[in-house]
Amino acid sequence: MTARILVVDDVAANRRLLEARLRAEYFEVSQAASGAEAIAMALSWSPDIILLDVMMPVMDGFECCRLMKADPATQHIPVVMVTALVDTDERVRGLEAGADDFLSKPVGEATLLSRLRALLRVKQVTDAWRLRQNTARELGLEAQPPLALALEGTRALLLRTDRAEVELLGGMLAADGISLLNGGDEAHARQLLAGGGFDLVLLSLREPDTEALRFASSLRASAATRDLPLLLVGDPGQQAQILRGFDLGANDHVLRPVDANELRARVRNQIRRRRFQESLQNDLDRSLEMAVTDPLTGLRNRRYVRRHLDGLLRAGKGAAALLVDVDYFKRINDGFGHASGDQVLQEIALRMQDELRASDVIGRYGGEEFLMVLVTAAEEEVMAVAARLQSAVADKPFRLGDQRVSITISTGVAIATTDTTSDALISAADTALYRAKRAGRDRVELANDADLSGPTSAAAAAF
Repeated sequence: MTARILVVDDVAANRRLLEARLRAEYFEVSQAASGAEAIAMALSWSPDIILLDVMMPVMDGFECCRLMKADPATQHIPVVMVTALVDTDERVRGLEAGADDFLSKPVGEATLLSRLRALLRVKQVTDAWRLRQNTARELGLEAQPPLALALEGTRALLLRTDRAEVELLGGMLAADGISLLNGGDEAHARQLLAGGGFDLVLLSLREPDTEALRFASSLRASAATRDLPLLLVGDPGQQAQILRGFDLGANDHVLRPVDANELRARVRNQIRRRRFQESLQNDLDRSLEMAVTDPLTGLRNRRYVRRHLDGLLRAGKGAAALLVDVDYFKRINDGFGHASGDQVLQEIALRMQDELRASDVIGRYGGEEFLMVLVTAAEEEVMAVAARLQSAVADKPFRLGDQRVSITISTGVAIATTDTTSDALISAADTALYRAKRAGRDRVELANDADLSGPTSAAAAAF
């Protein structure tokens, strides 16, 4: 997972050391020597994460973080404060300024990379929603004001613990109006979470229990709890378990004995981020439902998907386009009627949606063609998605009247390179789709360099 990391420290040697470690893991790295320079770089370079030293002259890390979190242009960028301070009050001060986490000097490599990966996963989802919101604004749709951070009535669930810890942590969170419920055993916890209404899950780690992390992984595997903030509660000697928890999808952690102010600050930050994502999602749902939705399939329409792709390419993000065409669709319309053809398109749309991530976009491109835009430029990952789409359609026959009919799709895949335009990328995917049709259909073809630089191909819709 590559990303842009901004390293902020007034000591040049510290900056160079962190940069060397991060570049060894294939991150893009820039440096800033002061708080003012960091703010300017955050605006001009748009980093994915900022590693911010606390002790700096003129403007310390606390003030720098507070200013960036107050600016809508930079408030979504995760900030990790790097400090030699070990005092709990200082950590709380940083968290209240908006910091997403703290790392103590000297920074352990495993801890650094684990925290970066965890924050990057969250930011990837947030960026996807922000990009979609920007697309909506470009189409002339107004955004709603963000949701207020009112904590009164918020509910959190504490899992795999005893009654004493529930009472202890519940009393701390009650000061902010947050109700903490005991999840009990795994079955009961799943039942409670399935009912919804929770803004946060706390997972208690106990020695020698190893099932807690398995449960953390299962939360991330379920669509109902995938985006729910997950905070680990552990002992100082459980660092290995905590780091593994981050790799499995945990968002934050707190160590026993739990400081009430630190717990409350970390919980507030997690709920604030969740409300921000909810605001983006609600705004998108409200604005785009009628304006950019295909009325037959319920997918986004051609105009929206192209605008979304334009935004990805302008931002320099990795992107791939998949152009899908239903094989022998005319035979379906001629043999079963256009109503059955519409039913097939609707079912194919549902099946393909189930195979995509929240950050990917699928739309009806026209007729029996679908266009998908994936937020990645990794060939192996893109081709794996294309293969899943083929199987999702072909492996289960479609019921048309009293008959069961097997249907397949052909797919053209194009992966963006430097300076690729949306027109060139879709054209290359179309050329690859044309090859898939000529090669016998029910297959995936990957566009080559010549396709990306060549003229627009003949329309695959002829097939």
